[in-house]
Amino acid sequence: MHAFVVLALSLLPVTAQAAIQPVQITSVVWKDAPSTLPAGAKIAVLEGDPRHEGMFTMRVKLPAGARIAPHFHPQPERVTVIWGEARVGFGDVFDIKKTKRFPAGSFYINPADSHHFLYFPRTTIVQITGQGPWELHYVKE
Repeated sequence: MHAFVVLALSLLPVTAQAAIQPVQITSVVWKDAPSTLPAGAKIAVLEGDPRHEGMFTMRVKLPAGARIAPHFHPQPERVTVIWGEARVGFGDVFDIKKTKRFPAGSFYINPADSHHFLYFPRTTIVQITGQGPWELHYVKE
């Protein structure tokens, strides 16, 4: 029995890796972001489909001065600031004085259901990785 368990466990990584398809992108295609994001925002999906179940990676380009009101996501999101600067605050009321600065190269995780808000003082590109479907639920201030 012990040998069977070891054999079965040794096959798991091979099975999991076989399901992953290669993704290679050398040119990002930007499209208008959904209306739930600030006017002028663009989005580029790199992997998966954020509207459906499963892993996804997308980039969001936000114009200088963009604000995203307090909101939450049902799933955690992993965010890398590729270019520009994001200021992130937590809570149900937008307060720029309560934000933390994340310059290009920074990384942070928003836990599931955590209420947060964002401000982008300059044009910024963030990359978001998570499990779909990606949902953005605004909190009433």
